[in-house]
Amino acid sequence: MVVSGENAPMDSLQKFIPVTFILFASLTGFGFGYSIINGPANATVLAGSEARFNCTVSQGWQIIIWLLNGNAVLTTIHLGGAVVTLDRFTQQNYTSGETFTSELIIHNVQQSDSGKIECSIQLGIPNSYAFLSVQVNGSLFIKDHNSTVRKNETIEIVCEALGWAPAPNMTWMINNSFVDKSRYVTNHSQGSNDLHNEVSTLTLTPLANETLTCLAYIEALPKPQNATVTLIVQESLAENGNQEDSTRTRTIILAVTLSVGFLLLIIIIFIIIYCCLKNKESTYQKELRKVSTKKTNDGSEKTRRSSGNENSGYSPEDPVHTKQMPRIAPLPPMASNFHRPEEDLEVSSASEVPYKVHQNRVSPRRPTDYPVNPRKIRNMTLV
Repeated sequence: MVVSGENAPMDSLQKFIPVTFILFASLTGFGFGYSIINGPANATVLAGSEARFNCTVSQGWQIIIWLLNGNAVLTTIHLGGAVVTLDRFTQQNYTSGETFTSELIIHNVQQSDSGKIECSIQLGIPNSYAFLSVQVNGSLFIKDHNSTVRKNETIEIVCEALGWAPAPNMTWMINNSFVDKSRYVTNHSQGSNDLHNEVSTLTLTPLANETLTCLAYIEALPKPQNATVTLIVQESLAENGNQEDSTRTRTIILAVTLSVGFLLLIIIIFIIIYCCLKNKESTYQKELRKVSTKKTNDGSEKTRRSSGNENSGYSPEDPVHTKQMPRIAPLPPMASNFHRPEEDLEVSSASEVPYKVHQNRVSPRRPTDYPVNPRKIRNMTLV
């Protein structure tokens, strides 16, 4: 028969135990006696781990009952096996010769499991017992601090251990050597859920670079928990100031360089944009000037066609020959609008009837007794 669950009925087990006790008490009268050879031993474990306890009895045993703080948590019957009351409590059996060992295993141990563990075989024989101590491993850290310090400057390093059970034992090491207790002070405070807090403050005056280690220890830990920090010691305040000034100077130079570079980049971008716009505007103006020039040339061409061009190679006639020319009667007037190609209006021989063109009018030239020099003939071309 196996009964499981955290809320298993305890009344049935309590009724079962007296009946079994009466039965085995009567059996002892017929020579069926046995005893506890080795009982459980004390155990200290961390919360969340397992706890194990052994109880060894002599041959002829009939029942073994495990109790935690007076409450039965597991029962083993010689003929019926184990009666499990809670899932966290199980057992393993070992038989060697004429002895039998029942090993109680407590899984996922809680802080509330701390207390008295008993092994009972009834028959009026005293129970064998041990104690279970469940401890809690909390957190450990060194609080905010400056890793760089000045030489011969006295400083304080604070280490905090929070949420421990029981309160941990705290110590310090400098460069892997333990520090005398007079150099640090530890203060205790009670936390929630029966947990404990410890704050340890180490005072020192470093002369060179040092490695500081804070340690917290409880019995259930295989080795102490630790937190470490390295201090860098500067030679002097002046050196520190020089380093700070150097760092500040480099920062300023870098900032100025970036600012100037960014400003130059913006100026170059604006120049490129301006040149592009200027080139575009210049191209547009050139096109406008071409159109305007074309229109002007067209207008001038029309004006020249209507008004005519003056022959720049004309030179006035020699006045000496003009005086010797006899007067003749003028010829009848001719049409004022006379259009003729330029080569038709040119007089190249004295035998032809000469005409003189004046402002779109053609008049006959006076005959002369002297030969006319063709260089001195003025021609007017009408278009």
